[in-house]
Amino acid sequence: MGRRGRALAFLLAALLAAATAAAIADGYGASVVRGYGELRPVLVAVEDLKAGEEIGPRQAAALESRRIPVRFVPPGALSGAAEAIGLAPVGTVPAGSYLLASQLRPPRLDPGDALGLGEGRHPVEIAVSGAEALMVAGAQPVGDRVDVVVTAEPGGSGTGRTYVAASSVPLLALGPGSDGTAAEGLAAATLGLTRGQALRLIAAESFARRVTLLPRG
Repeated sequence: MGRRGRALAFLLAALLAAATAAAIADGYGASVVRGYGELRPVLVAVEDLKAGEEIGPRQAAALESRRIPVRFVPPGALSGAAEAIGLAPVGTVPAGSYLLASQLRPPRLDPGDALGLGEGRHPVEIAVSGAEALMVAGAQPVGDRVDVVVTAEPGGSGTGRTYVAASSVPLLALGPGSDGTAAEGLAAATLGLTRGQALRLIAAESFARRVTLLPRG
């Protein structure tokens, strides 16, 4: 047999082996389907997913879709990473575990974040003086940022000190005082404050002569 003949024989043998392997694989797959049902995609964590950490594109890289017999698919199993994006695990999901819908929740938001205030800010209502000046010429100050200026009562024969107690804070609402009226020229302002700013201004309500909102810009 010449060189060309041997090459042809090897090629035919390789094709025969490939066909045999494919037939065996098809037979095994058909056997699995008959015994356990159709194959379905399921989402598996290939790395630990931390509790409370929102699943974004980076975390999605730690997820892998695999096909298993429908008989073994757990209830609520996700089939693709897109279903998990934007959600956060209730508890830690160990590597190798199926990812289930019951394990995920929308991430908890800081109350300030939910209002678009930024991390660590919360809505706080304080009594302010001179709020009508913010409404000059029909302006609508709600939504703008303001400085909160405190004027302290004079001590002894000195004059009261005036200072900015909170700078560039969002004004969320402005209305009558807590009794529904603008008694003594006071209005109720709801501001987006950090904890430190809130404590300073709540204290100032007790000892200051005036708490005033000053528009920025």
